[in-house]
Amino acid sequence: MTGLNTILIVVGLFLAGGVYSFAKQGMPKGVIVLLSIGSVMCLVAGILRIQGLWD
Repeated sequence: MTGLNTILIVVGLFLAGGVYSFAKQGMPKGVIVLLSIGSVMCLVAGILRIQGLWD
């Protein structure tokens, strides 16, 4: 597991926490959707790099 994998996963989890926080605050749905898409993309990229699909 390299540093980039770790960074992508940590950023994805941070954004997921932001999604949860924004949802509890009642922020607009568009902001929550964009944040969740970014979170999912970071997590998927980190997982794919762990599995070695991107070398």
